[in-house]
Amino acid sequence: MKLYSGPLSLFSRKVEIALGEKGLAFEREMVPFTQERGYQPKHPAVLAANPKGQVPVLVDGDLTLFDSTLIFEYLEEAYPAPPLLPQGAGPRARCRMMELRADEVVFPHARTFFYRTDPPHPDAAQRKANEEAGARAEDALRDHFAALDKAVGGGGFLCGDLSYADIAMFMTIIWTQRLKGPPLQGYPALAAWFERLKARPPFGKAAAEIAAADRALTRPIGNA
Repeated sequence: MKLYSGPLSLFSRKVEIALGEKGLAFEREMVPFTQERGYQPKHPAVLAANPKGQVPVLVDGDLTLFDSTLIFEYLEEAYPAPPLLPQGAGPRARCRMMELRADEVVFPHARTFFYRTDPPHPDAAQRKANEEAGARAEDALRDHFAALDKAVGGGGFLCGDLSYADIAMFMTIIWTQRLKGPPLQGYPALAAWFERLKARPPFGKAAAEIAAADRALTRPIGNA
C-alpha cells in the first residue's frame, strides 16, 4: 500500500491517521512543497491518478483512489478491523455527517484566517475586509466549539468509539489553531478530547509533523 501525501495537506493527514489507527503498513511518498509555489508543479503520479491533481492518493494493489472520505470508506470495507465507524445505519450516517461537518462546514471558517499568518495586505480596505471576515469566522467557530464541547462532554469520542469523525474534526481543529483562530480555552471537554487524541501515536505524529513543516517554512504559513 502506498500513500501520496503532503506536509501541509489536512486531508492527507486524515488518511495517515486512519491507516495508523487500523495498523496498516504503508509506504508514504511526500509530494514536494515549497512556501513560494505550494504544491506546484504537481506530482506526476498524483496528476495521473486524480483529475483534481490533489493529495491524498492511495494505491492498494491495482486500485488507486483519491479523496480522503472515499478512502475512509474503502478502508472500512477492505480492512474492517479495528472499525472506525459505528454499527448500524443510523449511527454510521450520523458519524459520516460529523466528518462532513468537519471538512465542509467547520474547516472553511478556519481558511478565513490565512490573512493572519501572511504579511499585512498593502490595501487598507482589504485589511479591514479580512478583519471583518475573521471576526465572523471566529463567532461561527465559537458556536461550533460549544456544540462539540457538549458532544464530547462525557470524556468519549464524537460517535461513541473512535471514528473517522474524530480524525476529521481533530485535523480541522489543528487548522483553526495554527491559523490563529479562537483558542480551545473555555471549552474544557473539547480541549481534553483534543489532548486525548493527540496522545495517540498516529494523531500525535501527524500533529508533530505539521508543526515541524510550519517551522521549516521560510516565511509565514498563510499560503500553505
